Amino acid sequence: MMNNNKIFLNQIFLFLFLLGMVFNGYSQEEFSTKFKAIPPKAKEPKAKSIVPSIPGPPKVLPYFATAIPENNFKVPKSNVIVASEAYRRNQDLGVYKTSSKTARVQYRDGAYVDGDRIRIYVNYKVIDYDVLLDGNFKVFDVKLEKGTNRIDFEALNEGFAPPNTAEFQVYDDKGKLISSSQWNIGIGYMATIIINKE
Repeated sequence: MMNNNKIFLNQIFLFLFLLGMVFNGYSQEEFSTKFKAIPPKAKEPKAKSIVPSIPGPPKVLPYFATAIPENNFKVPKSNVIVASEAYRRNQDLGVYKTSSKTARVQYRDGAYVDGDRIRIYVNYKVIDYDVLLDGNFKVFDVKLEKGTNRIDFEALNEGFAPPNTAEFQVYDDKGKLISSSQWNIGIGYMATIIINKE
């Protein structure tokens, strides 16, 4: 009976030993020399900000020396800027036809507000002796006579930036635009619009 128990215990011990070896073999297989660890994920390189290249100025071919006229312009010694000869004349702003009984004229400085002043005539009669032009429209109404009606704007000065400049608009009694234009005149000259009432 003792021998049987010994044999049985030996068999159990052997079984447990073999079982341990099997498990040991499986667990050691993961850590064998053939095992390669997964390398850590490489860090993504930082994006470099790309500055677009700015093209240089276009190449300009030089003119031949004979093609360049001699500059005879002389800067005046005074600080007063003189308007070009092109503005030393009266300016015709056009002739327009209408059946309207009245015309509404609105006008303002046409460029840089620089202190331009004008005198206004309707049919050769002064209706405003001295008007300072600014950035806002000034308005006057004209009762149109049958036939020709003449409106003159005389430049009393040229402001700080010559010439005397203004933009103007003329509307009929129904609010329809008759004329829209601008003048550029030197001191003492006139810009004239003619409205023919039919």
